[in-house]
Amino acid sequence: QVQLVESGGGLVQAGGSLRLSCAASGRTFSTYVMSWYRQPPGKERELVARISSGGGSRNYADSVKGRFTISRDNAKNTMYLQMNSLKPEDTAVYYCYVRQLGSWGQGTQVTVSS
Repeated sequence: QVQLVESGGGLVQAGGSLRLSCAASGRTFSTYVMSWYRQPPGKERELVARISSGGGSRNYADSVKGRFTISRDNAKNTMYLQMNSLKPEDTAVYYCYVRQLGSWGQGTQVTVSS
């Protein structure tokens, strides 16, 4: 089983930027399709972005297109989410997810003030 640890969350003003990281244990990180999800207060968890195992294919939720960028470094067993032009509605707990294993990280809080 893979262990996922998110970091990089925090409090930022609207229009600001944050970079989230998801560090994974194990030797097979490069074979996993990886995703970022988020759960806003009082709402359902939703998909933010997904990246293929090799990084060549990326998909984004419409709400973050043009502002967020998902990437990965397979040599470091780490996935990233660069978040620019943040809005108050981006406030949520952000989670990384391995689809093949059904594994979630513990989440990192992102709060965007207006």
